[in-house]
This record gives sequence, structure tokens and C-alpha cells, in this order.
Amino acid sequence: MALNTKLLLIVLDGLPWRNWKRFMGNLEGWVQSGDARVWKMRSVLPSISACCYASIHTGTPPQVHGVLSNSIRHRVTQPDIFSEVTKAGGKTGAVTHSYWSEFFKRFPFDQIEDLEYDEPGSPITHGRFHTMGGYNLHNQMTPSDMDLFAQLTMLTKRHGIDYGILHTCTLDSMGHRFGHDCHEMDEALAMMDVMLAAFLPRWLQAGYEVMVTADHGQTDRGHHGGHDDEMQDFALYYFGQGKGPSEDTLLDQLQLAPTVLTRLGVPVPDTMKAKSFLS
Repeated sequence: MALNTKLLLIVLDGLPWRNWKRFMGNLEGWVQSGDARVWKMRSVLPSISACCYASIHTGTPPQVHGVLSNSIRHRVTQPDIFSEVTKAGGKTGAVTHSYWSEFFKRFPFDQIEDLEYDEPGSPITHGRFHTMGGYNLHNQMTPSDMDLFAQLTMLTKRHGIDYGILHTCTLDSMGHRFGHDCHEMDEALAMMDVMLAAFLPRWLQAGYEVMVTADHGQTDRGHHGGHDDEMQDFALYYFGQGKGPSEDTLLDQLQLAPTVLTRLGVPVPDTMKAKSFLS
């Protein structure tokens, strides 16, 4: 089965709404040129990374998929983007934190077996993962985002994936260490924007629609998890031909999975109750 289009989802962990437009000049330039659109999106609760990852891909809240904190993890049972794209005959790719492999491939994560795999017919056809083992406030243990963007690009060229996700924890880790109102974060945001600028045109030229977003926000003191606009709200930039709502519409994170499947032309499972925000 041929899918309607190809799509890449870029998740920049822990980037609050207030810092996207201020520092992401490359992304904003695409909006001003008419080549992209941007909306505000609100995360599920708790606004904790693992909970949001599982919700992004299943379109269900944590209270349904059961991932309720970073330490409460398991292989989720609900249909998700990977499973549905593979079922429809597409090839998927992931360049992400190892939690994504645990949720959508197998739990627990085995560094020897699961750090890299190519398994036709598996929900995640081509996986490239990192664990951030040994992470603490003084040593982030995050890989270079330039390398992660290059890995995703390699999956598009070498394996022709139909759907791919890239997830990086750099900004979230910087926020936990320094907070969001500081020189260090200013520089980190600017560098992320520069790295995106190096790869976005290549993805678009290769025929991919692209979404760039976050999993949750973060406060100036580097916290997230609660019911608070700073912790929950972030941006979603969309490069593609789908028709969407007015730009003052507040999107729900649970809409992301059915929207991705809709753009790909893959049937949306009944477990995904939220409506696609793109036609």
C-alpha cells in the first residue's frame, strides 16, 4: 500500500511556548515566507516527558496508556503511529531516547540488542536510540543534535522511511540545569535553530512533510509536570500541504497522533478519540 505522503516529526524536549518565537528565527522565517504554519499546543497531564511521549504516539492520555511518570514505564498496548503505519505497509524510523523503544517496541531496553536495529515488519522498522545513561545536572549525557539530525536524514536516504521521528533532550536538560531565562539557554536555543536550518531544506526537498514541536513546556526554574501554562504549552510548526485551523487555535497534544496518520493516509484507530487538526 502506498501512503499519501511522507512525514517527519521533530520533538524538541522541554521547550516552552514563550521561547519558540523569540529564539527560533529560522523556523519563524519559514512562517513569514508562507512556507510553514505555527500553532500553540497543550500537553497532557502530568506534563512529564515519558507520559507525553506515550501520548504523542498513541493519542491517548496517561490515565489510559498507563505511563504516569518517567519511572513508571512499560510496553504500551494501545495502537500507535508506528504500529499503524507498519500495518498499512509503510516503513518507520526513530532517532530518539530509549524510552520510545520501550513504549513501542519492547520493554525493558537492552543496550546491546536495542541501541540500533533494522527489523522489517516491526512497529519501529529502523531504530537508532540513546539512553543518556549517567545523566545528572552537571553532566547532561546528551548526544550532539547535529548527529541526531544526520542519523534521521540517513534513515530517509538509506531506507526510504515513510514516517520518522527525531527526539532530542538537549533543551530539556539545559532547562533543568540552568532554567529558561539565562544566557546559557539563549545560546542553546539559537544553536538548535541553526542545526535545524541545516537539515530542514533537505527533508523538504526529499518530499517529506515536517512537524517541529515539543513534548511539554518548562518554567524559568526548570520545572514541568503540573497543570500550568508554562509547563504545558509549546509550539507546533508545520511544513506541508494540509489545511488547518486558524493560527489562534489551541491544539491538544492528543490530536497529534491522528493528525500524523491522517496526513499519511493511514486509518486512525478507534482508540484515538481526538480529531485531526489537518485535512
